[in-house]
Amino acid sequence: MLDELYSLRGKVALITGASRGIGRAVALAFAEAGADLAVSSRNRRPPELEETAEQVRALGRKALAVPAHVGRKADVADLVQKSLAAFGRIDILVNNAGGNPVLSTLAELEEEAFDKVMEVNLKGAFLVSKAVAAVMIGQGGGRIINVSSVSGLRARNDRTGAYCISKAALNMMTQVMARELAGHHILVNAIAPGSIRTEFSRVNWSDPERCARRVQEIELKRFGEPAEVAGIALFLASAAGSFVTGEIIRVDGGEMI
Repeated sequence: MLDELYSLRGKVALITGASRGIGRAVALAFAEAGADLAVSSRNRRPPELEETAEQVRALGRKALAVPAHVGRKADVADLVQKSLAAFGRIDILVNNAGGNPVLSTLAELEEEAFDKVMEVNLKGAFLVSKAVAAVMIGQGGGRIINVSSVSGLRARNDRTGAYCISKAALNMMTQVMARELAGHHILVNAIAPGSIRTEFSRVNWSDPERCARRVQEIELKRFGEPAEVAGIALFLASAAGSFVTGEIIRVDGGEMI
């Protein structure tokens, strides 16, 4: 019974930002559950992306690696077309690509930097979701999972204001799309990780003093691991999550209690 609930056998998933960290952990969890994978990341990381694909293949599943910038419409069209050419369908989309290239207060933030944050964290998820939703409507359903952040749920005074705004907007987009696509049997949810031990968050856990301060904000008194986020993604992608849509699920060790 449990095997069937969490099985992704016969499914195809497209995961952006899959070269490392949470994206790679989700890809491997989905592969272990039986899915074939199209994985993507920005053009500057093709070796790491291909490594993710090789790890998927080592688990006995098919994998396609497609470098793409999700904030560019042409790249997104190419990504979706190549995924369909390889697998014929897309059942699950995980919008994990994101970043925070600059630390600044909003009052001092340059317009170009603001646009860059929004391009990847919000516009990218919009463009990929729009393209894949059209495919899913034709197939009769699917799952879209956005990787957001607890930073989108509470304002922070740590010079990550643009990032917080982008993730708050992503949460709202998740809920709007959940309403709009429910009639097409497409479930749309978001995961809001807290402090997860990834390369993206290295600044928070590599320095002992900074790490100690951050851990004090977390009820479980430790950083989470990418696999702990992947478990929630598997739930949302599988039959176990078939009556869940429009949710923003925190994976933060109690940081937001």
